[in-house]
Amino acid sequence: MQIPATDRRSFLSACSKLGLAGTLFPGVLWAMAEGEPKKITVDMISQAAVIADVPIPDEDREMMLRNLQDSVKGYEDIYNLHMENGVQPAMIFDPFVTTDAKFEKIKHPMRMSPSLPSRPVPKHIEDVAFATVRELADLLRSRKISSTNLTQMYLARLKRYNPLLLFYITLTEDRALAQAREADRDIAAGKYRGPLHGIPWGAKDLLAVKGYPTTWGAAPYKDQMIDDDATVVKRLDAAGAVLVAKLTLGALAEGDHWFGGVTRNPWNPQQGSSGSSAGPASATAAGCVGFAIGSETLGSISSPSTRCGCTGLRPTFGHVPRTGAMALSWSQDKLGPICRAVEDCALVLDVIQGPDGQDRSVQPAAFNWDSQQDWRKFRVGFLESEFKFDRTALEERVKNFHGITDAEREQFIASAEYDQKFNDAALAELGRMGVKLTPVEFPQMPYQPMVTILNVEAAAAFDELTRSGRDKLMVEQGPGGWPDTFRSARFVPAVEYVQANRAKFLAMQGVAKAIEGYDVIVAPTNGEQLTVTNLTGHPALILPNGFRGGDAPPAGKGPDGMVGNYGGPNTPVSLTFLGQLYGEAKLLCLARGYQSSTKFQLRHPQLSLG
Repeated sequence: MQIPATDRRSFLSACSKLGLAGTLFPGVLWAMAEGEPKKITVDMISQAAVIADVPIPDEDREMMLRNLQDSVKGYEDIYNLHMENGVQPAMIFDPFVTTDAKFEKIKHPMRMSPSLPSRPVPKHIEDVAFATVRELADLLRSRKISSTNLTQMYLARLKRYNPLLLFYITLTEDRALAQAREADRDIAAGKYRGPLHGIPWGAKDLLAVKGYPTTWGAAPYKDQMIDDDATVVKRLDAAGAVLVAKLTLGALAEGDHWFGGVTRNPWNPQQGSSGSSAGPASATAAGCVGFAIGSETLGSISSPSTRCGCTGLRPTFGHVPRTGAMALSWSQDKLGPICRAVEDCALVLDVIQGPDGQDRSVQPAAFNWDSQQDWRKFRVGFLESEFKFDRTALEERVKNFHGITDAEREQFIASAEYDQKFNDAALAELGRMGVKLTPVEFPQMPYQPMVTILNVEAAAAFDELTRSGRDKLMVEQGPGGWPDTFRSARFVPAVEYVQANRAKFLAMQGVAKAIEGYDVIVAPTNGEQLTVTNLTGHPALILPNGFRGGDAPPAGKGPDGMVGNYGGPNTPVSLTFLGQLYGEAKLLCLARGYQSSTKFQLRHPQLSLG
């Protein structure tokens, strides 16, 4: 049976307007059904069969009608629940189901690095704008600076550089100054709460903060108020940290485009800061917050940390509760710190990790930071194939990049070829440090098709946005943007969603076996490992690994984002350290050793307002 073009266009229009749900057939038929109550006909089944490319014999179509009519009523009943974004599905992802490994459950006292040599009172408070959390903690505890002055300084810098970098959505100035004054009183009275006490920080604006908008970076939600604080906000409040701003994210956690513009890279403001933790990385790199909290589902801490030269930690899935954070993919969302140094990430993770009794994905795993642990005794692997430059494989990979030109694809390849020397230098430096590296490979599997899981979950999380038509308010309406992805995901059959999850289970088993016995795995940040480890839930630490020289290929002139306008002279590159599930302590320890040896984190962008 051939469907006329006009009928097909009508069908697709109905799908976009009404939405689809569940398996492909009932969803398609629901979109095609007409009248109240909705009615399905045999002819609709025939048309849906052609769209789905699934043969259904003529004699079976009449038999299907009764069950399908029952399904239609069920969809309407579920729609009428009007479920909030944070409601999780009954299926909870647990990365530990494929391994017999154990995690620590007993919390031990934290062993920070020794206090730094006595630092004089800064002549100007802005002299410490780029100081690490560890440095600021010493200054605050010794009362050489006050939290109030530090907070006022960061607020002033946020206001000064936001017109250039567009990294915040809302300042929380009144809240911040009240918290800072409280911190000063407590510290003066000897009630010191720990290394985050009095330190200003910024929250990616998918974290709920009572009394302030939580916009998710998207125009349909720019006036949204949530009458509670996210768990990580509550925990940082309890630790005495000072929230100064709600920072930008690409709309609904995609890229660096949000309803107010494009967040910029402090190293080259002609570029976007990448995303989706665009504001947290940009503001941290620009010395406008002490640290920030970002999130990652598929690169949203890794990519902006790379672009902006920050040190970002993507914790193990299920280590940090996401209560009060926007849900995009219940089986992949992770919250983590973006900082200026590795130990800063450890100090923040120590505060925000652990069960809260609400996010049921969080395991009772203890994070025990010991800066004195001897990383020379660790067993360390490296992803040998990803450290090699394979032009043919890269050309094949960039074919899948959407929305860019052939010239932009070639620019991406040229930049990757230039950046190979940083990968080579990293392995050489680790060798000089005394780290014995063993080649490791992840199993060859179709990882990219497993990303279907993310897209389907995201479409479910924003079901009402699509069905209401309010997705037209989103800034990105082109191919690959969320509105397009949400609609397309409704055509994924439930069977194929389940099959992708089964494939993910095999991937989890395969990766666990490949890295069994290793404490840390070293990898280039860009490459297939980024997709693999986000699927399996393993932790990653991304840190600066050098800066491109004047001989680097020029940045492309294409659109802002991960590809196109990317790279160029004097911009940072990064390296990634991967760990076992809940193995952040060892991962961070080796990464700190590497950072102390290379010192790339000490270089900061020179900001100019022209």
